[in-house]
Amino acid sequence: MADADVIPIGSGGRPGRGSARRTTPSAAARSLAGKNYQRPEPDPQSEPDDLVDGPTAEQPAVDELPDFAGFEQVVRDMFGDAGERKVAEWLAFLRRRLTGQYEVDEFGYDAELTDQVLLSGLRPLAEKWFRVEVRGIENIPDTGSALIVANHSGTMPLDGLITQLVVADHANRPLRTLAADLVFRTPFVGELARKGGATLACNDDAERLLREGNLVGVWPEGFKGLGKPFSERYKLQRFGRGGFVSAAMRTGVPIVPCSIVGAEEIYPLVGNIASLARLLGVPYIPVTPFFPLLGPLGLIPLPSKWLIEFGEPIRTDEFPEGAADDPMLVFNVTDQVRETIQQTLYALLMQRRSVFF
Repeated sequence: MADADVIPIGSGGRPGRGSARRTTPSAAARSLAGKNYQRPEPDPQSEPDDLVDGPTAEQPAVDELPDFAGFEQVVRDMFGDAGERKVAEWLAFLRRRLTGQYEVDEFGYDAELTDQVLLSGLRPLAEKWFRVEVRGIENIPDTGSALIVANHSGTMPLDGLITQLVVADHANRPLRTLAADLVFRTPFVGELARKGGATLACNDDAERLLREGNLVGVWPEGFKGLGKPFSERYKLQRFGRGGFVSAAMRTGVPIVPCSIVGAEEIYPLVGNIASLARLLGVPYIPVTPFFPLLGPLGLIPLPSKWLIEFGEPIRTDEFPEGAADDPMLVFNVTDQVRETIQQTLYALLMQRRSVFF
């Protein structure tokens, strides 16, 4: 973010029209003098004063001026000594949004909106509600491309969003995610996903992002992983045809396995309204112990304890040219990534003391 020009709250700001030399007291000074104040006769030798002493639309009366002292104290109480800078940064952010002075890339990614709004809104959920514990962050490269491959679960794709937040906070790098086409067909959600760094889960987009030096995240189980019954929790589904492996091979970037424990318990899936799902054209309509029984309250995720571990990178730059077109080799590497994640999930489950602690 560009540094904001901080003007202390409650101050007069920069010198403006009121900084010009004047021969009469200001309206504020006259109000302090009380009723006994008498306006002096103008000095004919003085320069013309084009300032208007009385209240106008541009210069409100003293009684109409907002009192910023209380607001300043509230800001400091809420944000501490850095409160004024934070407020200034937010005001600068809002000004850029209103004036259109921000950038998006060719995929529609809005880095500033993602950092200031989307991830900031997720941070309390991750830190206070899920109490996410992160391991192996050193396995994510500081520079250059890498493909992060993770398990998918939880009925709702919160695990993808939390992984994006974790990478941004701990690796200090944005994570560009690959999402199913259903996401981009959904009104509002599709546009927000684009702005948040997501793009279509296809080889062309994945390879373009990787060649440009990005970290890219993919969840190969897709809706099969999200919508699996609670009885099959932490049992990985098929990883598709290994398209993510071929994309990594063609660009020569490492594959970083990512294992997520905790997402399975936020919305325990006990049923599926299949007929309604077909009518709406969605993979499933979930039935959990609390939804749809409790209505909107059933959408509150359970506060499970999360563990996220990034494994050692699997190199792909050592494969011979044309390896991405070898189906058996692609399958073997895909199976290696899947097995690594599965074994790590079992290990993390053994280390977690309980579901909610």
